[in-house]
Parts: sequence; C-alpha cells; structure tokens
Amino acid sequence: MKYTTLGKTGLEVSRVAFGTWQLGGDWGPTDTVPAMQAIRRAANEGVNFFDTAQAYGFGQSERLLAMALLLLPREELVIATKGGLRRSANGVVRDASATWIREGVEASLKALGTDYIDLYQVHWPDPSTPFDETAEALSTLVADGKIRHVGVSNFSVRQMEEFGASMAIETVQPPYHLFRRDIETNVLPYTAAKDIGVLAYGPLAHGLLGGRLGIDTTFPPQDWRSKSSMFQGASFARNLRAVARLRELAEDQLGITLAQLAVAWTLANPAVDVAIVGTRDPDHVDDALAAADIDLDQEVLDRVDKIMVAAVPAYGPSP
Repeated sequence: MKYTTLGKTGLEVSRVAFGTWQLGGDWGPTDTVPAMQAIRRAANEGVNFFDTAQAYGFGQSERLLAMALLLLPREELVIATKGGLRRSANGVVRDASATWIREGVEASLKALGTDYIDLYQVHWPDPSTPFDETAEALSTLVADGKIRHVGVSNFSVRQMEEFGASMAIETVQPPYHLFRRDIETNVLPYTAAKDIGVLAYGPLAHGLLGGRLGIDTTFPPQDWRSKSSMFQGASFARNLRAVARLRELAEDQLGITLAQLAVAWTLANPAVDVAIVGTRDPDHVDDALAAADIDLDQEVLDRVDKIMVAAVPAYGPSP
C-alpha cells in the first residue's frame, strides 16, 4: 500500500481509503458480518484511512465501522466522516446550521466510539445557511479538540472560495471516475494550486466499473441506482459497451482487472490524493487495494481516453 500526505492536513494516509457508503442502506440491505470482515481485511492490508458519514444510515455506517475497527490502535487510524444532512418529514435535507453541525459531530463521535474525528467534512453545500455560520461552528469544534481537520464534499470552486473566506478548507471530496471527469476543468486545478487534499469518491462509477453489471442487471428499490438514469436505458447500454472494451484492455493487454484499471486511473491524476473504494464483500478488498501499486503510463491513459470517447458522461448529484 502506498501512502501520501493529505493536502495541508499533514495526515499520512493510504492512497486507497475504505469507504462505507454501501453500509448505510442506500445500496440496499447490508449483511453486517461480511461488511465488517471487509473493513478488517482492508486494515490488515495497510489501509489506515476510513471514510464514512452521519447520513449513511444516520449512525448505521459509523457504528459498523467502529465495531470493525474496535481492536485496532486509534492513533494509527485516520477516521473521516461527514455531516450537514438531516432527516425530515420530506426525506433527507441539507442542514449545515451551527446547531445541526454541533449535534451531528456529537452523534458521530458517539457512533464512532471515539473522542475525536480526524477529518470532518461538510457533506453538501447548504444554500439556507451562510458559510460563515458553518465555519464558526466547525472552528469551535476544532478548538475543543473534537475534530482535527475540516474539509468539504460536493463543493464547486465558487463554493470553496466562499467557504474559504471564513475558514481554510483542507480537503474536498468530489465524485470522479472514467464516466465523470468534470472536476478536471476547474476543481482539480484549484485544489492543486491551494494544496487542498482531494478524496475522490466513486472511482468504480458506483459499480459500473466493477465488472459485475450487465444489461439485465436490476437493483432493489432501496438502492439509489434503481432510480438513476446512469443505470437505465440507452445510456446504460452504451456505457456497458465502453466497459467491455476497458475490460479487454485491462485483462487481455495489461494483465490486471477492470476494477484495478479504474482505481489506478483515478490515482494517476497527480491532483488526486486518495481514491475512496467501498465494498460489502471481503473477497473484493484485495482487488481494489492492489490498484494503489499500479502505475499507468501515458500510452495506457491515451488508450483509455480513446475508449471513453464513445461513452455517455455522468453529471449531477450521486444520488
């Protein structure tokens, strides 16, 4: 496993982080035992960076992560979580108010069974709350020792600039994979110039680049992909054809798996510090982690670009 310094935080983290979005219910029911085995396997293989969120089951994912890591030395782990989403009568809403941020941090600390959070991220920009209100609450939590570093997730450059006027942003977590490259235009140049650490989520395109989906694949109603245009109709079929060509390149010409190619491609961008990969199956862990040691040369990257010309780019919130 390779490690890197995460932006200005000074945190030394594995280049592949274990993500726990899949464990909170948005992807359908979670079998706790294999999920915990997957987390422990990742830790045993050198992963020291684990990303979760209050909104991943509102405590479910965080509690499961805490149980899986219970016997490991806390000081050797880097735990990142996110807040600023709240359940309401109309579903989940964005709420980065000072009150909810404080409540969210306390709830996450309890669920994670820890006295401090290494990296706390605002999950989504909240248009109803001024950034300076959120920043002031986070600054107090840093001063109190409850969180050590502050980042954001799903923020544009303009939003990072506005938030940064009140508090320095140390990391950002955007979606980034072969079918979604919009952050290359402005977000990544901005973060590189400001030394903001980048944690890319969804490098396997939410399963599309995992190699296990086909045109007949269906998703349970609880799985957000069942309602996503990315996994339906002509766009899905067209992208599956691109996936087939990528698999041929990976397996027949490079001697690696499709998933390894996808994660290695994400990490090949010098502006990306970490790729967040999650799984509920311990047997899939080694495959994803091996990608951190794969260096793709420019010829391979060019061949990937040629394949992706025929693909349908993904945009918008996920989910």
